[in-house]
Amino acid sequence: MEVVVLKIEDPSCFWIAVKEYVPGFVVETVYENLNAEMEQFYNTYKDSDEVKQEEIELGQVYVAFSEELKCWCRALVKSVQCQIDGFQFVCFLVDYAKYCYVASENIRVLAEAFAKIPHRAKKCGLHCTKPLTLYIDYCENTAKIGPAKRWDTAAIEHFRKLLEEATEVKATVQTIEDEVLQVFLYVTIRDEKICVNDDLVAKHFAHYKESEGTAESSSDVSDDEFLFYAECVPVEFIGPTFLARPKLPFGEEVSSHLGPGLAGCNSVLEKPSQRSHTDLNDNMVPVASMVPGLPSKEDRAVWTERVPQFLNSVSVQTHIVEDDQQELACSKFSGPTFTQSYCWPAIAWGCDVVAISHQGNDPLLYIPPVLTLLQENDYQALHNTSGPLALIVCPGWKKAQLVFDLLKTFMKGCRPLYPMLIILGQNEEAASQMEMRRCKVVVTTPYNVQRLLEHNTRLCRVCHLVLDEIEVLFSDTFEQVFTILACYKKATAQAQGNLPHQIIAVGTQWNKHITPLIKEFMTDPYIVITVIEEAAIFGNVQQVVQPCMNSNRTAELLKILDFTQRNFQKVLIFTDSATEVEMIHKALKSNSIVSMKKHRESKCIAACVLERWRKMYSSGTPAVLVLTDDCLQSLGITDATWVIHFSFPSPAVFGQRLQSMSDNFCTGIKDSAVDQEDMKATSVILLTEDSSCHAPGILNYLKHAEAEIPEELYDLTARVQESEEDKKFSRPLCASLKTFGICRNRTECPDRHQINLSIDMAQNIADEMIETPECVTILPLFIVHATNYFGRIVKKQKDQYAVLAKEMNDYFKVPGHRISVNTTEKSVFYGLLEGAVCHRVQVVENPAKDENVYKVTIKYVDEGRTSQVNSEQLLHLPVKFQSLPPQAVEIIVCSVKPIDNEVEWNPKVTDHINRKIKGKFHHAKVMHTLGKTVWVDPMVGVTSLPTIKMWINEYNIRSEILSMGLGTDNPEHVGAIQKLCRQMPVLDHAGSLEYLSTKEDTAGLEEASSPQAPSIQENTAESCNSPVTPPSNYVVQTKEAEDSTVHQQKSCHPSIKWFQDDVSVSLRVQILGATDSKCEFSRENVNFSAYSEGKFYVADLELYQSVIAEKSTCVITDREAVIVLVKEEKGEWCKLLKNKNVHVSLDFEHWEESEDERPFTAGSAKLNCLPAGSEDWFESSEDTDTESDE
Repeated sequence: MEVVVLKIEDPSCFWIAVKEYVPGFVVETVYENLNAEMEQFYNTYKDSDEVKQEEIELGQVYVAFSEELKCWCRALVKSVQCQIDGFQFVCFLVDYAKYCYVASENIRVLAEAFAKIPHRAKKCGLHCTKPLTLYIDYCENTAKIGPAKRWDTAAIEHFRKLLEEATEVKATVQTIEDEVLQVFLYVTIRDEKICVNDDLVAKHFAHYKESEGTAESSSDVSDDEFLFYAECVPVEFIGPTFLARPKLPFGEEVSSHLGPGLAGCNSVLEKPSQRSHTDLNDNMVPVASMVPGLPSKEDRAVWTERVPQFLNSVSVQTHIVEDDQQELACSKFSGPTFTQSYCWPAIAWGCDVVAISHQGNDPLLYIPPVLTLLQENDYQALHNTSGPLALIVCPGWKKAQLVFDLLKTFMKGCRPLYPMLIILGQNEEAASQMEMRRCKVVVTTPYNVQRLLEHNTRLCRVCHLVLDEIEVLFSDTFEQVFTILACYKKATAQAQGNLPHQIIAVGTQWNKHITPLIKEFMTDPYIVITVIEEAAIFGNVQQVVQPCMNSNRTAELLKILDFTQRNFQKVLIFTDSATEVEMIHKALKSNSIVSMKKHRESKCIAACVLERWRKMYSSGTPAVLVLTDDCLQSLGITDATWVIHFSFPSPAVFGQRLQSMSDNFCTGIKDSAVDQEDMKATSVILLTEDSSCHAPGILNYLKHAEAEIPEELYDLTARVQESEEDKKFSRPLCASLKTFGICRNRTECPDRHQINLSIDMAQNIADEMIETPECVTILPLFIVHATNYFGRIVKKQKDQYAVLAKEMNDYFKVPGHRISVNTTEKSVFYGLLEGAVCHRVQVVENPAKDENVYKVTIKYVDEGRTSQVNSEQLLHLPVKFQSLPPQAVEIIVCSVKPIDNEVEWNPKVTDHINRKIKGKFHHAKVMHTLGKTVWVDPMVGVTSLPTIKMWINEYNIRSEILSMGLGTDNPEHVGAIQKLCRQMPVLDHAGSLEYLSTKEDTAGLEEASSPQAPSIQENTAESCNSPVTPPSNYVVQTKEAEDSTVHQQKSCHPSIKWFQDDVSVSLRVQILGATDSKCEFSRENVNFSAYSEGKFYVADLELYQSVIAEKSTCVITDREAVIVLVKEEKGEWCKLLKNKNVHVSLDFEHWEESEDERPFTAGSAKLNCLPAGSEDWFESSEDTDTESDE
């Protein structure tokens, strides 16, 4: 029968639903009708006393309302939990195989008619398929696989993956045991049919055992039964501090999240690789050891020797309280990950733990066992004191919030621990008034702990100190963390009674400060490292970078080998091609160096090469092996003392190469100054001019390892990063750079960190931005965060948008004008009605179909916010409502940033500012502008008194933020923005830069009370010294244009006047004594450049219609340049350019001379002469919409 798998716990416990009709099973349509009838019945009678259940019994089936499914479901009550506002029941939905929490008021009696139909979810197990696990005997140095009580995580993950990848699942029922269907399960994956039972057995995750009557426990099986000894499944031991792992015979790579003893860990610099069907990736194993040289209690030492026993899922789960297990189950938690399997037992036993892993930033690495400790210990010696028992220190408020939310989730149903999230800020009163009487767990940041300590808050009760993301804490808050540690150490020394004291430090990278943390503050530390690169740093592997020319690599290699030969080393030389292996081997042979070679094309088998490797060293001959990376797996070498990277290592292979020296990693904690004799392993990288591809990743690792780094690697990395930055040229400008003037991590940031004229200097700029005076009136409409908003700059004399909004609302009040669009196009303007208000919107992402409705992502072009709406809500927007450019501008309040080096504003600040400023008028002083972004300081909330024509200043946004204690001054902000803008390829306005200089003086706020918009200057050649915003038409069309000599120089835009006849268009470029002039024509563009009076002028014009480039000419005179463009099609042009340009205007003199021909009008028209520089000069009698003069 064909089935659907609803829920998986392990191969012995999963739920299915039958898809096709078979005898004895109810067809799916019956359940659909059942759900519909239940929904109608209980929605109708949900408040009736007849269907309400007064007393709810465990183990009975009722009807419960599922918040997740939004419907009434049949539910089996599993357990009950007492809450402040009533009882909550843990229910199992028998038709969906889901667990959920249901309040008592949402449970109803199951009507008899609905109880007759069998449950849709059928509980199943694989027939006669029992779990296996790995048992290791360190005394006899043997390993064997034998029966287990629980399934390993690796087996569960493999079982899940088979079912997830399957396109069809079928089951045959063999027997029923304790109401559980025992089945053979068949899946179809890529047209291949697989029996899941057989597959688990073949891969040694399970064995077959016939059931005797009812399902029996695997504990009844004798140890000698179904065992697979090391001869069948070979186990490789890699030094005393590395746990053993099996080499699986079925040739598949093991995921880093698989279960204990069966998983490898991926390289610190690589992404997890995909499953391979040819090679087994067992290149990495965890370091898990007590630290040699430190005192160790006898009982703990015995316990540490038996670490593999705790990797069994049974023993790990015994350390997690029942409520936590239920919460983990509800969160679809299938079992501990590879790292959790090592950390949970150690933490649950109360050991000091340091864990370095790819999952080191996951709070679940420590939350379940810490909560277990807090639940099981009574801390009797502390009953007379108050304060937290556990202190969790996170690097920032965002991570602290995540940890706090997880704590609340996993504490449901537990003994109350009253967790607190403490984010104080710089407000001294808040710190002094902090009460933690009932609190047992505090989550905070290093700066906030320091503030608490400064106000005499004691940590005398803290027994469990957790340092989350330890590498970030040490790099950013080194002093604060060690202050906390010193206070904790003092408190533990004064503690009375037998209390557990524990420090847990988790992270993704080893840090030099972890060594003093272990030596000075920890007792019996248990160290878990599942990343081989970090294990190499812990193991004091010497990292050497040797610069050389690519043509000189072989000579440099011979010099290195001359040293290793004298010092009797075991050397591996890695390269990435068989050709290089042969070349190196030949060069070594010609220099009388005995060596071996191994690559895919060589005939030598791995076993022979490995045997010779061992014999050479044991016979007193230095061992040298030249090989490619793909051969390391089959050789399994782990005792090399030197690794030479002849080819520059990629992040994917660097860890694998270091793994070959793992036997020689130092296992003791050393001081930061390590003697040469303590370094038993050495890694040498040959750096050439062709090594740029992976240089940044290797450089970061070498910095982290505190290795000596040559200047050549810095230079190479700088070139690569510059190239990577160029690839981001089409991305948006980095938000952090705009908001705070700095981006903390440019290499990881996906956005751009340099000016792109075609994006930042938007062509369709509202007049309000072109005419931006020093003081403006701002109406914020969309709040991104505390200092970043979108809104409108409101003109005092005449608010064009207010007129437009009234006209649109009046227009769409008429039902006949509301014409829905059939198809939407990207970047096209539409209308959207929200109540009685009409908005202009633009489609930014074309529709994704959701059932029968198309969802489109739109941007409110006059407000700046984005949203998703149904395409049918969009209305056709008449052209007359599209003439006014989008009004939304980005507003950034300068010179303020979050405290404690945070990268984001705390939501408290953003919410406060949002409530205070949204939709209200503000006066602001403009500090800088870039395209549609304006930086302001101060920005003051104002209230109008129309009777006396005055504004009253209510608050200053920057001061409001500072008063909350969660913000601080950022004096470098404006300077950083101005420096960024000076680097862009546009004119260097001497006047503009002076005008845009940083203005710290806020005494001019009175000026903001009545902002005046200065008149726009005339379009003369001198205007290059005046505008705040660089010319909008100066847009770089291609990357080549940006790199050209013209755009690399600081330039001005000349003033241009134009006129036309039926055949041609004439442009008069106002430039005196032009030299080195250049004019390029294309079908739709004209590019003119020249020098005049020591300034460089450039005009890049995108024409409204096409011209004949070959017939167009440019004539230079003493006073001007005259460009004549021959039209491709005869006729009148309504404008010159596709987009507005304040430097281009109509030549009125020639217009007057040809007035009788009236080439610019149709019908009766009149000319409105607006101030020079304005483009809205023409108004037609038939259409009152303003038109451009271009």
